[in-house]
Amino acid sequence: MTVDTNTVVSLQYKLTNHQTGEHIEETSENHPMEFLYGVERIIPAFEVNIHGLKAGDRFEFSIPSAEAYGEKQDDHVAIIPISVFFDESGKIDETQIKVGAILPMTDNEGNHLRGTILEISPENVTMDFNHPLAGTDLFFQGTILEVRQATADEIAHGHSHGVHGGHHH
Repeated sequence: MTVDTNTVVSLQYKLTNHQTGEHIEETSENHPMEFLYGVERIIPAFEVNIHGLKAGDRFEFSIPSAEAYGEKQDDHVAIIPISVFFDESGKIDETQIKVGAILPMTDNEGNHLRGTILEISPENVTMDFNHPLAGTDLFFQGTILEVRQATADEIAHGHSHGVHGGHHH
């Protein structure tokens, strides 16, 4: 069976920065990435590059940042009053609120975001809400481990239910 719409794909890969070679992420045969192909839950260019492959096929391709997580956008950097981060005692938890920390946040419309703290001053916290890989050209190397037909439940739910078919919503 080949990778196509409504198939569940299991694969292992190594992801690096295409420009610098810096290691970003890696999965393994024991802990593969598994997903329902064709439901727009992963980078579309990734799906294009593995379309038609079958179990045992190796792949190697790059995806420019514009087709992955986009370019870094200055308007995704926000300056937030430090008081937003105060606990009940009027202080910040310095083990959690520190430069480089990635925090879950909610915007004015109730959307859930993740931001990286860039700077902390006595008055404000500067946070970057760009995707951590925005501006990064990606390079993938890996192997397709398994391709199977998705079940009706998986197609209805829009995601794979794993090797053993169980899942929790």
